[in-house]
Amino acid sequence: MSRIQLALNVDDVEAATAFYAKLFGTEPAKTRPGYANFAIADPPLKLVLLENPGTGGTLNHLGIEVADVETVDAEQTRLAAVGLASTEERDSTCCYAEQTKFWVENTPDDVRFEIYTVLADSQTFFGDAAPAATRTGGDTTPAPACCTPAASAETPEPAAGDSSTSATPAASPACC
Repeated sequence: MSRIQLALNVDDVEAATAFYAKLFGTEPAKTRPGYANFAIADPPLKLVLLENPGTGGTLNHLGIEVADVETVDAEQTRLAAVGLASTEERDSTCCYAEQTKFWVENTPDDVRFEIYTVLADSQTFFGDAAPAATRTGGDTTPAPACCTPAASAETPEPAAGDSSTSATPAASPACC
């Protein structure tokens, strides 16, 4: 199964999550502080919401979620054969998921585009490297653009007791 991924920057992830749950008639597959994703069956869509105050309503990135690593590899090979360069990320952590993926480089208008598969759930946004926004004294620093090939900003740990995971990991893995 493949599905298009649409990752949006939102000013308020709770308000956006409530809106999209009503719009698509489904609850999110995964929620974390400043993050939510939906695994929508019809139309087949992975909708990712990333809280980035001040950038709400803008595109974060696009992608295609595929079933397995073999499909990621086949797509990367196919695109290389037609002259599209890519940056590979094997066994990486992004958007609260362990993934293998690649980013298509030099897209028109610099739209970031990834092809990925989810290997497992993760309790951290970027893995051990860093926790999506830094929150101190009530101030919120915008989270970094999700899943960029060279992401380096700090991201928060999930709230204590937050055990949100994909509703059905095998059938609809939750990720970016």
